[in-house]
Amino acid sequence: MGNRFIDKLQGFFPLAEEDVSALSVATSHPQKVPPRRDIIREGDRPGPVFVILEGWACRYKILPNGTRQIVAYLMPGDACDMHVGLLAEMDHSIQTITSAVIATIDRAKMDELLDRHPNFAKAMYVAQLVDESTLRAWITSMGRRSSIERVAHLMCELYLRARNIGLTTEPRLSLPLSQVLLADSLGMTPSISIAFSRNCGRVGQ
Repeated sequence: MGNRFIDKLQGFFPLAEEDVSALSVATSHPQKVPPRRDIIREGDRPGPVFVILEGWACRYKILPNGTRQIVAYLMPGDACDMHVGLLAEMDHSIQTITSAVIATIDRAKMDELLDRHPNFAKAMYVAQLVDESTLRAWITSMGRRSSIERVAHLMCELYLRARNIGLTTEPRLSLPLSQVLLADSLGMTPSISIAFSRNCGRVGQ
């Protein structure tokens, strides 16, 4: 099985053989994580960079009234929070949605990789720009798009991201997202979010 992290980065910027070799070694000891497990929580001291090799996860925040807002979905190939180590503590949590295989790269090793492998650094920079663009689209959805537009935009985003990393070649994508997950990411009630999503894509129950 290939390394989806490396595959994704190569789609952003060409990696030399030595870049690929170094990244393969850095992610060669992943761990299996069960579903619905926090891998880091808001308020924790930032740790290593997490690399999702298999499975899905999400970023989320808990509001004072106990409700949750999901702010991003993470797919195979995604790296979590390359620069969050600059903060004193995490400002959000990351939780697995499905069973996942996650590699960790400690901060010192990540800094070394970025310094010694400029092609890797450029690919990571582009990946971060893409993540920031996606976040701006989420903010736009929450602020200005109607409910059906929010659902449709999310379905399109997840489908295109999955297609780009080879998770699907079909015109439909089965998502591992429950009604509650959709509601927490779209600012809706579970019943409304699932009703809309059935018109936009095929969603796992």
